[in-house]
Order: sequence, then structure tokens, then C-alpha cells
Amino acid sequence: MSNSMQRNPVPLYLQIAETMRERIRRHKWNLGDAIPTLEALALEFGVARVTVRQAVQLLTQEGLLRPQRGKGTFVSAASTQQHVVHLHTSLSDLARSYEGTTPQILRIDEDSTSPPATTDGQPGEDGYVRMRRVHSIEGAPYCVIDLSLRRRLFSKAPSAYRQQAVIPLMIKHKVPIHEAYQTMTVGQADSELAYLLRVTADSPVVHVERVFKDDKGTVIYFAHAIYRGDWVQWRVDLVS
Repeated sequence: MSNSMQRNPVPLYLQIAETMRERIRRHKWNLGDAIPTLEALALEFGVARVTVRQAVQLLTQEGLLRPQRGKGTFVSAASTQQHVVHLHTSLSDLARSYEGTTPQILRIDEDSTSPPATTDGQPGEDGYVRMRRVHSIEGAPYCVIDLSLRRRLFSKAPSAYRQQAVIPLMIKHKVPIHEAYQTMTVGQADSELAYLLRVTADSPVVHVERVFKDDKGTVIYFAHAIYRGDWVQWRVDLVS
């Protein structure tokens, strides 16, 4: 068993199932192929046979694998859908990228008076609402976001801001945004991120910090978003 699997709080059979999905997705195991035996997989992953059986049963329920008595287990789907999250370079495109996503609040502080976690821009005197959320597509988590939204904006539609993606709501409500930018870095998932994003510990992740300001230079929105590295695609047109 690898060290990253041991450090990951996600149950072992789910980690193994994700590795097997990735092999199908990347056509290492093709439609109709027989996968290795439970004994061979247990030896490869360094786990008990029952753990591998749980992973195979899960993928069988998903329709990716099909056991045949006396013959083995075969790939019954050519591949799983590979989601792609585009890191856009305009506000309108960024807002549209959240269409179809489902946010889940992990923590919320509606009475914060401390400024957002950025050294750039002036803090708002009315304070901020802070949220930690997980965004998912079709039940698959792809991003963890820690955000600070100026309280006066949040108070105009608190229920909506709790339940929906924040940036599309800001665009919908025509919030004046004078300056907006984002920075991107690449890192590795720690154990908490691995659990929330359903990846193995030390998997690549993409950190994106976003800052929105009003015409007075006051920060109205700040977010630290962490994406699964295998979902992210960033395109920059070099000729316009």
C-alpha cells in the first residue's frame, strides 16, 4: 500500500475504485478487456482481497465492470466521462462555468469583522460573510472554496448566496465590479482536501485566488479556490 493511500482519510476501497476508473477512462483497460484477478489487484495495491472486492462491486454497480462466472471480470463501458473545468479569463465566462454546479456549505460565519485573507485592497467597514464550500458536478466534488463576501452584498439575497454559486449571483444582481483578477499556482492535496475532493493525498491540485474590488478599491469578494488537478484545463489564446 502506498504512503499516500495510507495518509488519505478516504476509505481504501474508494481510492482503489477511483484508480480503476482512471484506467478505464484513459483506456488502459478497454471495453471487453478482462481486468486482473482479485488476488492480483490485492497484491498490487497491498490490501486485503475483500477491499478490492468492494471496489469491484462498486464499479459493477456503476456499470463499468461485468463479472462472468468462471471467466473473470470484464470492462463493460468504454470509458467514464472526464469532466473538465476551464479556468476562464473573463468574468462572464467565469460565471457561466458555474452553471450546473452544486455548492455545499461546510462552514459559514455571517458575523465576521476581520478583513479577507488578502493583503491587496481595502477592507469593507461593514465586514464580510465567510463561507467554506465544496462545489460538485453530477455528484462529483471538484473544488473547495474559502470565500469572503462583503456583508452588505450578502444581506441583499442571503438565502440565494447560501445556496447558489456566488459569482453568477453577483453578475445577475449587477454588482458593480471595478477590478477583478485571479492568480493560479499548483500544489498537492493534503489529507483534508483529499477527503473533500475524493482524491489520493499528494494528488495535484490547482490553487486560484480571486479578488474583486469596487471603484474605491475596497475588496467586495475574495476567494481561495482549490481544484482537482485532473479536472482543470486552462486555455490562453496567443493570437487574437
